[in-house]
Amino acid sequence: MTTISKVAELAGVSRTTVSHVINHAERVSPQLRAKVSAAIAELGYLPNSQARSLRTGRTNVIAVLIPDILNPFYTELVKVVQGALEQLGLDALIFNTDVPGGRSQAHGDQYLRQISQRGVDGLIVGDFALHGMLDRLRELTTPTVFIGSLPEPIVDVVELDDYDGAAQMAEHLLSRGHTRIAVVSGPASFREADRRIRGFADALAKAGHPLDRALLREGTYLQPSGRAAVAWLCEEHGGDMPSAVFFANSLMAIGALTECYDRGIRIPEDIAVATFDQVAQLEDVRPRLTTVGNSPAELGRRAVSMLHQRLNGLDEPPRKFTVPCFLQAFDTA
Repeated sequence: MTTISKVAELAGVSRTTVSHVINHAERVSPQLRAKVSAAIAELGYLPNSQARSLRTGRTNVIAVLIPDILNPFYTELVKVVQGALEQLGLDALIFNTDVPGGRSQAHGDQYLRQISQRGVDGLIVGDFALHGMLDRLRELTTPTVFIGSLPEPIVDVVELDDYDGAAQMAEHLLSRGHTRIAVVSGPASFREADRRIRGFADALAKAGHPLDRALLREGTYLQPSGRAAVAWLCEEHGGDMPSAVFFANSLMAIGALTECYDRGIRIPEDIAVATFDQVAQLEDVRPRLTTVGNSPAELGRRAVSMLHQRLNGLDEPPRKFTVPCFLQAFDTA
């Protein structure tokens, strides 16, 4: 049986150092952490989580709530969060509230009860995983970081600068000569969807080309919505198509590419296509889409860092960190 003593002997450190690596990784230098981690991996040592919990008063488990596990944005986010937590000696417990399935509030209530019963050390909420459940956030006593936007400072927040990102895209499309642009937004009830529309519309208006509301369509953030938007453009504006279309997220843009291909619509010759989102999945999509946003990895790492500070005793009012957006231009727009 592998013991902590054997790990210490192989790593050439004390039992106390091994214990710190397992329970308080921040107290140990990166070099020692690497030596101990290598010894743990070589020996296949598994700490007794129940004994550790009794010793420290912690479970070393962080719950992570996301709204849609099939959305590549949240898949990438979870991967990064889980990896960052592991480096701190913490485990991730993932809950998918399934917003597209229409049962997010029922799932959210159920999962929050489970989280309370399990006594997790912290909670990371992926944006609208708790859509319409702000009151439940106010009730939480567990250290929590919210990835997204909140209307009031309830818990720590890491948010993307959606307004500025959308404004950047509007300015870019205008610089390419596009003045009549269709926009497919996210659901109107989502705060970041509203910010993206306002940022885009304000930038157009500032340049003297107000957004044509007849070319604005509310989407669902899902791929079928992108396909439906292309059909809408063809049916409603086929005789006078806009020169470009901006999608508020990548899933809708990918659906739009499929519908354009099926209809023989050339990109960008017939219509330019751009999207909000910076997800790894888009690197394998052709033609390469012009995008604006930031990597889910940046949001995830920042959320883990803020939560770790809370777990280590930080006691101050809820904080907000805004992640900037950047634009990547390709030939599609």
